[in-house]
Amino acid sequence: MDEAAPAKVNLALHVTGRRADGYHLLDSLVVFADVGDVVSVAAAPETTFAVTGLRSAAVPVDGSNLVLKAAALMPGAPAAITLEKILPASSGIGGGSADAAATLRALARLHHRPLPPRDALLALGADVPVCVGGQAARMSGIGEDLAPVPALPPLPAVLVNPGVALSTPEVFRGLDCRENPPMGAVPDGLTDAVALAAWLMAQRNDLEPPARRLAPEITQVLTQLAALPGCLLARMSGSGATCFGLFGTDAAARAAAEALAGTDPDWWVVPTRLA
Repeated sequence: MDEAAPAKVNLALHVTGRRADGYHLLDSLVVFADVGDVVSVAAAPETTFAVTGLRSAAVPVDGSNLVLKAAALMPGAPAAITLEKILPASSGIGGGSADAAATLRALARLHHRPLPPRDALLALGADVPVCVGGQAARMSGIGEDLAPVPALPPLPAVLVNPGVALSTPEVFRGLDCRENPPMGAVPDGLTDAVALAAWLMAQRNDLEPPARRLAPEITQVLTQLAALPGCLLARMSGSGATCFGLFGTDAAARAAAEALAGTDPDWWVVPTRLA
């Protein structure tokens, strides 16, 4: 059976503090794209793992991969696991976390087993609990607190990664301030992309400034996204380097992706819908 591992996008990400153990406290509005990796599982006497796809070359197939770490959380549930890698790695859109989450959902279905508890999910990474749910949510704490949000309109968007991998710990180390205000309350009645983008303009991604300093290519991507006709908001997702542009219509998003596609051969550019 196949399980989608959709890209996770942080529409806003506020860093609100730091615990004594060094973990940062976050307040983030998370949504998911209609593009992502795919995890396939089949019954097998023991767990095996293979990676396919255009972006498979740099993906480790040993125990360091989050797919195998996720499978280890479900002992007695062996499977032949194949990951079709479509999303760029280390890119701020939860590729590894989404893959781990899809693996857990697929193994739970294959073996009719419950999912591991949230504490175990969190040990894999801050984004894994929200990726397991796969629904728009307000994520806070270190990723363990997930709250539903009012219904959000579909968001036509373009995802752009400039081909630069960023170290999440390094981005966090570059923060100028770790005690920032949280997001405002997500309002009810956001009926279209224009209304949601207007609200998002008053929010921010606190990791964007340090990421830009580490990778100036992000500034180039954001500048070009913002200049495209119909772009409502251009922002970086997560700890980068993937950025997104929000548009009012699917046609505008597709046109924007076509306009950016030839900018640089290293850029990954894809139109999508966030929901």
